[in-house]
Amino acid sequence: MDWDNVSAEDVIEALREVEWSTPPRSFGEFFSRFAFPRSFSKWKSRLKCNLYYYRTNYFILVIFVLGIALVTRPLAIVGTALTALSIAFLNDSFAASFNEKFIRTIRHFSPHLAAKMRPPHMPVIRGRSAARKTVYICGKPRWVFVVTFLTASIVMWFSSCGLLWVLYALLTSLAVTIVHASMRTPNLKARLNTFREEFRAVWRNYSEL
Repeated sequence: MDWDNVSAEDVIEALREVEWSTPPRSFGEFFSRFAFPRSFSKWKSRLKCNLYYYRTNYFILVIFVLGIALVTRPLAIVGTALTALSIAFLNDSFAASFNEKFIRTIRHFSPHLAAKMRPPHMPVIRGRSAARKTVYICGKPRWVFVVTFLTASIVMWFSSCGLLWVLYALLTSLAVTIVHASMRTPNLKARLNTFREEFRAVWRNYSEL
């Protein structure tokens, strides 16, 4: 895949729609073969490729750094966990999977309540949903939970007097992620995996027609 022709918006859109249920790459693979990029264009291509291929590893890395930085502030840790959950909800696959598992759990205790948590009926036009991009969680639009959890996170950070410390830890984790993604050389396995995921995405879109 030619990552030079992939824009940052395309990477963000792909991260929003791709499956995040796959396990992270192994520790040995994640921390092997580092080298400086030979040019600015090579650096951009490597950064986009690694951010997409090692997405789960980077997500865990950010949470790990935040957890270490906030180990003495339990309330801030809870706020960080809510922020991580809010970010995860922005991914379509995670939000849909979380919604199904949560409703399935509620059904064991209250089938009537679980039925109310189902998303509203979507009109179908020519075999496709008219609101295909709309994602619901517990019967509510996804953005309701994202905004609610982010607001609760900010309140917890202010209550623990750790907002500046959280921002410092977040910037540190993002800097570590960018440095790793810039130095980690893309291997053949990453390229082959990218082609395989592209094929699955195209096939999934074709099957929805």
